[in-house]
Amino acid sequence: MSGQGVLPSRRVFFIRLARQALLSGAIVAFSLALGAAGYHEFVGLPWLDATLNASMILTGMGPVAPLETPAAKLFGIFYSLFSGVAFLGFATVLIAPVAQRFLHRLHLDMAD
Repeated sequence: MSGQGVLPSRRVFFIRLARQALLSGAIVAFSLALGAAGYHEFVGLPWLDATLNASMILTGMGPVAPLETPAAKLFGIFYSLFSGVAFLGFATVLIAPVAQRFLHRLHLDMAD
C-alpha cells in the first residue's frame, strides 16, 4: 500500500478482478482436465463421459459412472478430495479482490 489512504480506482479493481477470474478459470480447467484424464485412464470411460464424470465430481454432484476396479476407486477417492480443495482454491482466488476492496473501504471509513 502507498499509505495515502486512497481506494484504488474502479478500473484497477476490475483489472484485478478479471486477472483473478482468469486464474480461477485456469484452476478449474486444470482440475477438469486432470479428472477427465484420470477417469479416461483408470475407469476406461470415453473422453466425453470422463469429462462429464470429472465435472460432476468437481461441482460436488457426485459420480455418474460406477467405479469397478480398485485403481478406479482409488482415483475416485483422491480426485474427490482434490476437488474439494480445488473448489475452495478457485472460489478464494475469485473472491479475493472483492474482499480486499471491501477491507480497504472499511479501513478508509475507520480512518475518517
